[in-house]
Order: sequence, then structure tokens, then C-alpha cells
Amino acid sequence: AYRQQLAEKLSRKELPLGVRYHVFVDPPGPKIGNGGSTLHVLQCLENLYGDKWTSFIVLLIHSGGYSQRLPNASALGKIFTALPFGDPVYQMLELKLAMYIDFPGHMKPGILITCSDDIELYSTGVTEAVTFDKPGFTALAHPSDLTVGTTHGVFVLDPSGFSGKGGLEYTSCHRFLHKPDIETMRQCGAVCVRGNCSQLSSSGDHNDSEMDSECVYTDSIFYMDHSIAKQLLTFYKQMGALCCEIDAYGDFLQALGPGATQDYTKNTSNFTKEEAQLVEVRQKLYSLLKGTTLNVIVLNNSKFYHIGTTQEYLFHFTSHSKLKFELNLLSVAFSIFSDKAETLDQSASIIQSILEPGCFIGPGSVIEYSRIGPEVSVGKNSIISGSCINLKVDIPSNCFLSSLSTKINNRVKYVSMVFSVEDDLKKSVKLLSDIHSLHFFGVSLLECLDLWGVKVSDQLFSSENTCLGLWTARIFPVCSTLSESVRLSLKMLNSVQHMSAFKLNGFKLLSVEEMLTYKDVEDMLKFRKQIYDEVRLRRRKEKSDL
Repeated sequence: AYRQQLAEKLSRKELPLGVRYHVFVDPPGPKIGNGGSTLHVLQCLENLYGDKWTSFIVLLIHSGGYSQRLPNASALGKIFTALPFGDPVYQMLELKLAMYIDFPGHMKPGILITCSDDIELYSTGVTEAVTFDKPGFTALAHPSDLTVGTTHGVFVLDPSGFSGKGGLEYTSCHRFLHKPDIETMRQCGAVCVRGNCSQLSSSGDHNDSEMDSECVYTDSIFYMDHSIAKQLLTFYKQMGALCCEIDAYGDFLQALGPGATQDYTKNTSNFTKEEAQLVEVRQKLYSLLKGTTLNVIVLNNSKFYHIGTTQEYLFHFTSHSKLKFELNLLSVAFSIFSDKAETLDQSASIIQSILEPGCFIGPGSVIEYSRIGPEVSVGKNSIISGSCINLKVDIPSNCFLSSLSTKINNRVKYVSMVFSVEDDLKKSVKLLSDIHSLHFFGVSLLECLDLWGVKVSDQLFSSENTCLGLWTARIFPVCSTLSESVRLSLKMLNSVQHMSAFKLNGFKLLSVEEMLTYKDVEDMLKFRKQIYDEVRLRRRKEKSDL
């Protein structure tokens, strides 16, 4: 999927052409986390280029797992998430390259590590450049509220080394905290006062106005020079196959700085065999990296945005969010959209889609890569992705609908997943007797299965292990056309909302997990390309009419 999309972008000259692009897949076997993937990529680069790789400037973007919290990115990858601006539309990959465009000119050979679902925007003085030229590790730091710090990495900065004023400052980190609680932040001296961040605040009583001015500096992307990368590669070769998940942020950065302690290496819940190896790997990494400098580039005028969940996606694309304002996100991006289409207001977001006159899109909804017919009404705060809807239908509010092409027995078939944008696709239970605690659109999955005539058995879930959840439940019918798959999935949802039976007997049913296994990348990209070509054609016609 990644290689195909890269090839298409390069053929359309949507990416810089003088760059080498590689897609590296994790080795088969247990999950190894983004830290393990980083080590594996170093190995792949050495295999491809020999010693030459140590002279390269590398941007390493982690793909980010199955995207269970934003499933419209699951099939084709988070880094190819479409954004509501650009002509043709930008995806996350182009935005990343645009954001980091000035970095390589001020960077010594090394590796810049980032994720595929975050956006870092910053403002510096005209003469100030973000420079990655120091040995060891260098990380960007952004002022954030304390609650944000509890889900990120937090830097304990050397108070003598920076003032907290101006757009950009270089300092060093005393200690890196990984997802700390607020009490730990205070005890370790990570909490600063905004506007004068070198004045570390005491942990005494605070009134509301003081609390408002407090901040911590949180992480986003980081760089390592080639001497560190070579040490990590040697470590990886000595370890042989990894059997545990290593976190590039938690397990690399927590070992750095003069204040680092070994405590985090033992911080695993209960010891399974994998966690026993995790402790061993962490301790070895700690020994290897201990004493290495963690340089920090403090960007006082900056903001870190995460678009990894349905809620974040809807919030940033459709509300009056700062991100929408800062990136000038559009309500209609590269789409055919007649004035007669009855949209409610500017808060909906239409991305590379064709909307027929007469359809209705509710406020706060996102439509991407879809065809919406004249008799379709979409409620508010919904996400429609990759779908073709040409029937008369009211799609409820808070609906998540995403269609996939699959190839089964060498035939292209279609399956559409439907959920509430608030459903938890990561939640799972271990026993069939506990599936009543799973919820589909706010209703117990057990009740839904009854309405659909689906029996509870060992065959109900696709996972071989004991992960029984919405992700692995075989509930979505396989159809011969895209619009038919949408129709059936919406009928399933309608039956749950009105507590009326809609039997799925006779259909082959797939789980989301299986949809991704059988996905037909080529057919999905063909559908997107058809929309692309139609929009292009319409644009040319409109220009010639003028």
C-alpha cells in the first residue's frame, strides 16, 4: 500500500524527486514497537548501502500500528491521511515534508524520528534556524499544559540554561520523564511558569490564575547523530531477534541526561516472558546510552497537534480549532460540490469527494474520498470515508462509515465498516461470556448480534488469541458492489438504533482485522483516482467556461 501510493505521488510530481524513499516492514514475529522498528530500519539501511548510510540525512516516519482509534487510516496508512487543503489535497506525508523543509540544510548526517499522526507548528525569528548539529540526541520541546504532559514525554530542563523567552533556545535536558503524573512533574522540577519558564514553580498551594500560567515542555520529534545510530545498530545485532515492544521515546530518551535513573527499566505491570525480556533490553539500552547528552531545542512559540483518534480528527478539521486557523484548512478541498448541495454551515469538511445537488451534510462531519448521492442526509459529527452512497438514506450523527475493497478467491468484493465515532475498537475481552461488556453504537454487542441473527460461538471472532472485541468481531457482510456494502452496513446500524431485526444469514461476514488482511489496495486507489480525475476535469471545464 505504501509503495504504491509513493509511486503514484512521484509520478504526479507531488513529492520532491531528488530524495530516496524506502518502505521497511517490521520483521515477522512478535510486535517490536517503534523503538524496535527504528533499530530494524538502521539494519535495513546498512544492508542496502553498506557504510555509506552513515553519511545520509534520514527522515524516519513511523507508520503507527493498525490505527484502531482512526480506522479510516487503517487500510492505506496514517501517513496518507488526507488533509482539507491543497489542490490536489495534501496528505500527512506532504505536510511533514513541508514542515521540516528547512531542517536538512541545518543538520549533520543523522536520523530525525517522527510519527505519522502529529503536526508541529512553530514560529521563530527571521534569522533563527532550528539546527541539528550536536552529538548525541536532540529533541524539539513545546510548552504544554500539565495535563498534556501526562500523555507525552516531559523534559526536566536545566534552569540555568534557558530563559523561557524568545522564539527559540538551545539548552540541555537534566532528565526525561515518560508520561509522568503531575505530582512527578512537580517533584522532578519539570513545571515552569509561562513567559518566564526558567522560574520553576514550587509545589505549594496554587490559585487558578497561577495554575493557568504553569507549563511543562513536552516532546515531539527527535534526532540522533550517526555515532549514536551506529551504537544502537551494534546493540541490535548483538541482541538478535527482539521478542518485546521497545518504545523509541520511553526506552531511548529516558536513559539520557545526568539525572536519568534506572527505575523505569523495571516498570512493567506483570511479568510475562515478553516483559522479562523487556526489562533485560531496557537495562542494556540504559547501560549503552547512560551519560549521553539530550540536547533540547525549546520552541516557545510552538504547538504540537495529534490527529490519531476520531475525536481529534473531527475536532481539528471541523471546529474553530487553532490548527484549522493556522493551516488555513478548508471546508471544501479538491471536491465537486454544487451550490445546490444543502450543507448546513462552514464546519463540515469535504475532502476529494463528489457531492450531488440535494444531499445534506450536517455540521462537524468529514467526508473524504466518497461519492454522495442527491438523497443522502448525513448527521452531525460523522466520518464517511471511501464510500459510494447512492440510495435515499439518513445517516445518523456520530456515525463512522468506511468502505474497503477486498480480494477474496481472486475476486474483488466490498465491505463497509460502521461504528459510532465514540466506539472503542481497542477494547477486548478474553471470554465469550464477557462480550456483553462490548458496545456498538452504545448498545451491548450481545443485543446487536441477536438483532442480526449472528450466533455467539468461537467462530464469531477472527483473532486466534483471546482478543475478543469490535476489531475482531465477524459482523460486516461481504458484497459484490461498493454501494451495496454501504447499504447493508447502514441497515445493520438502523436495526440497532430502532431495535428491529435485520438478519445477516447467508452473508459471508468479516471482521475489521480480516478486511485489512484481504484488502485490495489497487482497487481502493482506483476509486480515489476516478474521483481525482473527475474533479480535475471539472476544474478544467470551469476554467475554459470563464
